[in-house]
Amino acid sequence: MKTKKILYAFLGLSFLIAGVVLAADHADTPAVTGKTTDITDVYAFQSANSSNMTFVINTQGLLSPSASAAAKFDDNSLIELNIDNNADNVEDLVVQCAFKNGMMYVYGPVKPATTGARSTISGTPSVMVAVTNYGQNAIIGSQNNFMAFAGPRDDPFFFDLDQYVKILNGSAGSFNNPGNDTFKGTNVMSIVVEFPKSLLGATSGSVNVWAEAKRKI
Repeated sequence: MKTKKILYAFLGLSFLIAGVVLAADHADTPAVTGKTTDITDVYAFQSANSSNMTFVINTQGLLSPSASAAAKFDDNSLIELNIDNNADNVEDLVVQCAFKNGMMYVYGPVKPATTGARSTISGTPSVMVAVTNYGQNAIIGSQNNFMAFAGPRDDPFFFDLDQYVKILNGSAGSFNNPGNDTFKGTNVMSIVVEFPKSLLGATSGSVNVWAEAKRKI
C-alpha cells in the first residue's frame, strides 16, 4: 500500500486507564449511536503469547443479529488507540485503525505528529485484514509480528440494567449474584490488535491507554 497522509478530527472517546475500565458507553447521542464512531468499551490484556499485548476496541453497541449482518465500519472514520507510556496522560504512541472497501488497515504504534483532537495517518500499515462478516469464520490478519481482527462479536460487557434502575430509585440496595445480563443477545463491532510489548516503550512496566473515534476532514 502506498504511503499516504490523511487528517482526521476528534468525535468521541472511551477510556481504559492503567488496566481498569472506568466506564462502558452503550448509548451516545443520536448523531453517534450505532455508528463506527460509537465506542462502547476498551480492553487491554496480556496475550496467550506472554511477550505480546492484545487491545480490543468495541464499537456500535446493542446490535441485534439482523443489525449485525448489515453493520459495517465507515471508510471515513478512524479508530485510534492512544498509548501513554510515561504516566503523564498524554499519548506518546498511537495505533490507528482505518477502513476502506471492507478492509482494516492498522498503522503504528508510532509517535503521533500532533497530540489531541486531530490525527494524521502516514506511512504504511503494520498489518491489514479483511473485515469478518456476521456468521463468517473469523478472519485474522498476521503480518510483521502483528495480528488483527475486525468484525461482529458478542458483547462481552455484562450489565444488569433493571437492577441498576432499582438501586437508583431506592427499591434495591445492591446487585444480584447472578444478575440478568441486559446486553445478552446483542453484538458489537470489534477491533482487535495484538503486537509485542516491546513496542509500547513503557518506562515503568505499565501503560495508560484510551481510544478515540475521529472523522476524515
